[in-house]
Amino acid sequence: MRFKLFTTTLLTACLMPLSALAAPWGYTGETGPAQWGEISKEYTTCQTGTNQSPIDIQSSTTSKLGLPALNMQYVDGPTRFLSIDHMLRATMSSYASSSIEVDEKIYYLKQLDFHAPSEHTLNGKTYPLELQLVHKNSNGDVAIVAVMLDVGEPNQAIQNLWESFPTMEDSSMPIFSPVNINQLLPDNKTYWRYSGSLTTPPCTEGVSWTVLKTPVALSAEQLDKFHYIVGPANNRPPQPLNERKIMDSHSGDTEILY
Repeated sequence: MRFKLFTTTLLTACLMPLSALAAPWGYTGETGPAQWGEISKEYTTCQTGTNQSPIDIQSSTTSKLGLPALNMQYVDGPTRFLSIDHMLRATMSSYASSSIEVDEKIYYLKQLDFHAPSEHTLNGKTYPLELQLVHKNSNGDVAIVAVMLDVGEPNQAIQNLWESFPTMEDSSMPIFSPVNINQLLPDNKTYWRYSGSLTTPPCTEGVSWTVLKTPVALSAEQLDKFHYIVGPANNRPPQPLNERKIMDSHSGDTEILY
């Protein structure tokens, strides 16, 4: 009987979503960002780390080094849409077909995360929504591209994605309408780059961040639908820059491959 009970308990734990097995965290109250480092020893870096994300990017203090043009190749769209860890996440299929090159290394697109309002602020300005395209390379290193979204014209890629909205936390839906990731990116792909962290627990550092300067539009209705599912806010406040340098692509040259 004890063996059977243990087996049942273990199986139940294995079938639970990852977010349910980790220490609970959130964006308000006793589990909010200010307390993340105290919730679990696994989240200590959220409090003690010195290279944390997001940050406020002040363009007047960045280093204009003429970084190379972005070499981005987004061929396929995401295949599933999830509501998990207080955010909406669109995931790619298992095979690698979309990628970005950072410091002569190829990182493959794994997921698209949405935060509202924006986590990064640009010259102190907060945007209604931030898209984070999360990539990993063969060594497990992470590179994230951040895109700000502002209220304006409807965005077709957002519209197609929103048609597959998950209706409850820790649920997922197949994406029915093809999503062209390139429609989520601005034509002008000048950017800032800095070394930071994940913006959610465990706040792991060593993440290469590319923050595009130019926002992309979505409609007020599309933004409202996001808040209907996620709530009023799921953003971590900007963290201290400390001794880090923010590099500016400056030249304005970009390259995007289809």
